Amino acid sequence: MNKVALKRFLTYSVVGVSTFALDLLLLFVFVEFFLWNYLIAAGVAFCIAVSVNYVISRRFVFTGTLRPLGEGYVWFCIIAATGLATITFFMFVFVELFHWNYLLSRIVIAGMVGIWGYLMNLYFNFKVAGKY
Repeated sequence: MNKVALKRFLTYSVVGVSTFALDLLLLFVFVEFFLWNYLIAAGVAFCIAVSVNYVISRRFVFTGTLRPLGEGYVWFCIIAATGLATITFFMFVFVELFHWNYLLSRIVIAGMVGIWGYLMNLYFNFKVAGKY
C-alpha cells in the first residue's frame, strides 16, 4: 500500500470511528430515552451518521473526485443501504437469536459494514483509487 492510500485509509478510519460513535450515541438515545424499537433506532441512527460521514469523507478522505456532490451522495446512500440491510439483519440475529445486547451487536457488525463501505466508495463511488 502506498503512502497516499495508507493516509486515505487512516483518515477514513478516523472519520468512520467518529461517525460510528455518533451512530452508537444516537442508537442509545433513541432506544433508552425515546423508547424506540432497537431495529428502527439502528436504522435511523445509521442514516444520520452515514450522512455526516459522507460530508466529511468527501471533503477529507476522497479528495479529487469528479463526481458531483448530489450524484455522489445518491451513490453513497445506495452503498449505505446495503450496509443498512446488513446491520438490520445481523442486529436481529444477534439480539433476538443470540440474546446479545443491542449496543454490543452493533459494535460487532460495524467492522464488516465499515470495510464494505470504504471499498465500495473508494473504487466505485468516488473512483479515486487509481488517481494517486
